[in-house]
Amino acid sequence: MTRLLKQRINITMPATDPGPSEAILDGLRQWVEIETPTTDPAAVNRLMDRAEAGLREAGATVVRIGGRDGYGDMLRARIGHAEGRGILIAGHLDTVWARGTLAAMPFRIEGERAHGPGIYDMKAGSYLAYHAVTSLARQKVATRLPITLLLTPDEEVGSPTSRALIEAEAQRSAYVLIPEPAGPGGAVVTARKGVGRFELAVTGVAAHSGGNFEDGASAVVELAHQILAINAMVDLKRGITTNVAPIAGGTRPNVIAQDARCEIDLRVPTVEDGERCAAAILGLKPRNPRCRVTVTGSMNRPPFAETPGVLRLYEQARAIAAGLGFDLPKQSRGGGSDGNFTAVMGIPTLDGLGCPGAGAHADHEHILWRHLAPRAALMLGLLETLH
Repeated sequence: MTRLLKQRINITMPATDPGPSEAILDGLRQWVEIETPTTDPAAVNRLMDRAEAGLREAGATVVRIGGRDGYGDMLRARIGHAEGRGILIAGHLDTVWARGTLAAMPFRIEGERAHGPGIYDMKAGSYLAYHAVTSLARQKVATRLPITLLLTPDEEVGSPTSRALIEAEAQRSAYVLIPEPAGPGGAVVTARKGVGRFELAVTGVAAHSGGNFEDGASAVVELAHQILAINAMVDLKRGITTNVAPIAGGTRPNVIAQDARCEIDLRVPTVEDGERCAAAILGLKPRNPRCRVTVTGSMNRPPFAETPGVLRLYEQARAIAAGLGFDLPKQSRGGGSDGNFTAVMGIPTLDGLGCPGAGAHADHEHILWRHLAPRAALMLGLLETLH
């Protein structure tokens, strides 16, 4: 199996051989140089066009699902026989970077690192998945299970339009692979925290801060009390965190604020913690009876637990990696992904199958590009051997 995999993506060991990784990097560069901010559907769809053309040319069965609510399209590609529960690979093409970022942060190679907006999170991983699926399709490899590649446009804002499709495709799958960025040492992800997102608005009573101070009820002061209450929910030993940002309120220094607001991020390790903390946030009451507090929101991503099924999938991946000559550690991660949706459904899900690197959402974002070929081999190994 190992020799076949090496031949199929033209790699030789050791894994750091730059030749095949350079070839993959050339294709990835074309993806990075198409900017795809989540909030620009036309931009995202330009990369969807490129991916669709390549998948169709390779012989995959492709369906394009039109975007809605201000987001780009979705792309579903299938290869292999149509019967039975298969393998779902779910990746996103959107990034947090605005159009025009390439001018100040161009694609470039500096030694072991390849830089560019969105290259680590997660164009490298999505491109590796695309590369693996098109390679199998072109060579008409008969995998044991049918394979579906799903490319989505809105993961960076919580997958509001793609979640239902991800869950529907997962329901018909035996395994889910998520090519989000690899962790330190190339670690894959076997657990993630759940993520909640909320908005809190305070309405107070406006008044002149000098002449009529006692007539006012400051929404900003009330918001400060609410922020302290939210921060008191942090329990680091249990892995529960809250964060309030951004905040806003008031109009002028000499006007007691009538309005104030904030956004709240909640991270929890278990479903039960999510239910309890969400209820507490949604149930916040004003300390000043003259103010009104309104909270909206919910758990956006359920916790992704490390189950026996997830561990069995990980062990198979680790064995494939060992056959290819590299270690494959695992980790739990605080950030959410589309894997949270599928793991909570009870479907074995392995995340973090993308490329090692660092700097997600930061101007030093990069991948360790020489790892592209061995990570592609790992992906192919899973697609060929899972049954």
